[in-house]
Amino acid sequence: MNRIVNPIIAAAAVAATVLPASAGGPRAWWVLPLALASSVPVLWRERALLPVGLIVGTATTVSASLGAPPLLPVGPLVCLYTFAARAALPTRLLGIAVTAAGLLVSVLYPRPDLEVLRYLTVAYIFAYALGTGTRARRNQASALAERERRVAGEREAAVLRERTRISRDLHDIVTHALGIMIVQAEAGPLLVRSDPARADAAFEAIAATGRDAVVQLRRAVGGLRPPPDDPLEQPGLVQLPALVKRVRTTGLDASLEMAEMAVAVPADVGVALYRIVQEALTNVVRHAAARSVRVLVDCTGEALTVSVIDDGRGAAVAGPPGFGIVGMGERAQACGGTFHAGPAPGGGFEVNASLPLPIAAMAFFSLPAGD
Repeated sequence: MNRIVNPIIAAAAVAATVLPASAGGPRAWWVLPLALASSVPVLWRERALLPVGLIVGTATTVSASLGAPPLLPVGPLVCLYTFAARAALPTRLLGIAVTAAGLLVSVLYPRPDLEVLRYLTVAYIFAYALGTGTRARRNQASALAERERRVAGEREAAVLRERTRISRDLHDIVTHALGIMIVQAEAGPLLVRSDPARADAAFEAIAATGRDAVVQLRRAVGGLRPPPDDPLEQPGLVQLPALVKRVRTTGLDASLEMAEMAVAVPADVGVALYRIVQEALTNVVRHAAARSVRVLVDCTGEALTVSVIDDGRGAAVAGPPGFGIVGMGERAQACGGTFHAGPAPGGGFEVNASLPLPIAAMAFFSLPAGD
């Protein structure tokens, strides 16, 4: 766009300066060269604004001081507009100072002309104000474009976070449900003849686990299109006993020790803790070959901590972390917490997570009893 507009502006400045200077009969030899010097360099003002401004301003001042007919200084006005519209603040201030000095010299020397000074001052102020308005509109457009880019980036980040959340939830729900169902399905046929009652319980556990998985899958993707009359409550601390009980149906000696919560645990922290315990128990059922597992949940007022400790062979077969271990760490980090998984001191495998509580909950926890 500038490649078209800039030559047009330069041509208009040359025409508005040279044609009036050439009209009216013979003039001194210096009139036309100074008129060209005060207008033609405008063509290069985008690349060398300060030198062009000095050349144009000097030529205009010299021409007026030598007694040229009073004309509208189009070249200096265009340069002043460009200073206001595009130059940085130091260059802009220097351009204003040079322009003001040239204006005063050309109007006051050799004969002061206050009337010419008034209308030229108005013209220079108008040119500068016009350039300032152009700068403001360009800055506003740039700010709006930057805001749109930032909003688009935040929207993409939100979509990515939601996809990651759904992926983690689906992984945890499906692997946990399938792990429990596979164990029960493998044990069921062996118990049909020797212990029909336990076989019936195993098949009932399979059905219950499947139904629970369906409900949790609906909850996991419910944020995409929630039904208006069916609020989808995410699991939390309240559902931990049922989770441990379901694991116990596989024959694993699973226990839960949960301290009394002295604060209201935020929903996102509760969901993260539930999913961490769920994935840890799933790994115990599927991989650890353990006889027992303990789930310990405590609240210190500053953080909610959980440990899942088994007595299996997890420490002996531990390899590179899979999606489950990575997902548990991501859940803890999303809440601003910490996560560790590794060999337990007494053998087996141990998962530890600490999820910080909000400042409001910490303040509530620190209140004296009765307040």
